[in-house]
Amino acid sequence: MPIYRVSENSMEKVAETTFSQERLLERRDLQRLLKADISVLSPELMVIAEEYGDWEDSSRRIDLLCLDKQASLVVVELKRSEDGGHMELQAIRYAAMVSSMTFDQLVEAHARFIGGEEAHQKAESAILSFLGWDSPSEGSLSGDVKIMLVAANFSIELTTAVLWLNKHDLDITCIRMKPHRLDTQVLVDVQQIIPVPEATVYETKIRAQQQESRRTKSARQEIFLRFWAQLIERSRTKTSVVANRRTRDLPDVLGDPAPAFVCA
Repeated sequence: MPIYRVSENSMEKVAETTFSQERLLERRDLQRLLKADISVLSPELMVIAEEYGDWEDSSRRIDLLCLDKQASLVVVELKRSEDGGHMELQAIRYAAMVSSMTFDQLVEAHARFIGGEEAHQKAESAILSFLGWDSPSEGSLSGDVKIMLVAANFSIELTTAVLWLNKHDLDITCIRMKPHRLDTQVLVDVQQIIPVPEATVYETKIRAQQQESRRTKSARQEIFLRFWAQLIERSRTKTSVVANRRTRDLPDVLGDPAPAFVCA
């Protein structure tokens, strides 16, 4: 949707532009600004690390690694492009890489991020304060890794993939940051397009219901399969016992002498 400047007698459309035209780069500008104020994307986020990549055999780095109020890690991937490229695939790889992260590793990552004296103590204190915990033993990381894709725009292929992935229990948010030029100023329109903000709570409930339904169905199937496995095993055991009895009742053709017949 366009942005308009309101004057006394009219509404003047503010011209759209691109980050490329404005010479705004991903890491030097967008990432730096969001790192300084992540609430632009969500007030529920805390930046843990920038360019995080604490794993072996890979030179890839997460633009911004964040934490939310539910103690879930959030991978934030940035692109200044107009279609988002293949950022969803990249972010999924990153999410998998940090999925086993522990609280201690989280504190260590944040300590390196803030630096300075007593960084570890300050990092732990900041994280506990953000989560509302008194001590690390009060809770644990949720184990779920969320993904936040941020770009000037997204292609149909990307949004279709994200909608499909979200239906299969991933948690991916797409946020569009569209730049506009107003005289000498650059304005940025920030909009969450997936999921639609008004539908977020509803979709979360539906996802939870679907997960519970799958768990119930899986439990019923397990009980059903266990029942039939036990029934088959009992049947095999009974068949084996009967067969053994019949074998004992038959004469040994090779070893036992033939039965004697007495003629009067």
